[in-house]
Amino acid sequence: MKTFNNRAWFLILPVLLCVAFSAILPLMTIVNYSVQDILSPTQKVFVGTEWFRMIMRDSELHGALSRQLVFSLCVLAIQIPLGILVALTMPAQGWKASMSLVLIALPLLIPWNVVGTIWQIFGRGDIGLLGYTINNMGISYNYTGDSFDAWITVLVMDIWHWTPLVILLAYAGLRSIPDAYYQAARIDGASRWAVFRFIQLPKMRNVLMIGVLLRFMDSFMIYTEPFVLTGGGPGNATTFLSQYLTQKAVGQFDLGPAAAFSLIYFLIILLFCFILYNWMQRLGTGDSK
Repeated sequence: MKTFNNRAWFLILPVLLCVAFSAILPLMTIVNYSVQDILSPTQKVFVGTEWFRMIMRDSELHGALSRQLVFSLCVLAIQIPLGILVALTMPAQGWKASMSLVLIALPLLIPWNVVGTIWQIFGRGDIGLLGYTINNMGISYNYTGDSFDAWITVLVMDIWHWTPLVILLAYAGLRSIPDAYYQAARIDGASRWAVFRFIQLPKMRNVLMIGVLLRFMDSFMIYTEPFVLTGGGPGNATTFLSQYLTQKAVGQFDLGPAAAFSLIYFLIILLFCFILYNWMQRLGTGDSK
């Protein structure tokens, strides 16, 4: 009779406890708040799904969701191709490769609030290099007063900050391809596009899947950078879902609606990540055939 040693479970017990205290218990608290009206620390009234119905009818939520979806789609549409393109042009080895990796990774080392402060100064029309240059070119630019300028500035800031992550992932995927594939392509006389289409892109599929999921989740939860840069304005032009949630929970202290929206927010992220993951898996299966 074969025996099993279950003592290894004790090794992961600390991890399970940390997950319970950092994720499961707060989630249970949010679920509890989402179905109650908190009148005072000692007085609560069960309201069922009232907060969920109220949140789903909120026009401000609909606006924040549409802005968030457009922003995340723009982030993916720009950063993924741009990251692949830059990774393809980087040197494969030597001191130039090391120097390129260090320089590209620098934006990732800057804290999020500092990134917002940098671009807040950088985009100013009086002292900022970007704003001053654009205005001197005859183009009216004011991210604090124009909604389109503010939205574009937040988008460009996110591209500058997080495209290096996609570049590093794509570069790692390219360096993991055995040289035998390139040798076979040269023997067959394959073009540069054919090498990319049938060798490099399929071999990068797994790392690109990670990059797409990470960038979607992070862009869909963006908060610090636009809050520091524009404060969500002008008007609600750069008020995304995370800032809308913060305003509900902290600014207005509506704990019930904020808890209900937190659960909806969580489910939206899970749903879109599930759709993206399955879509990329099907693309990979189609390429392999």
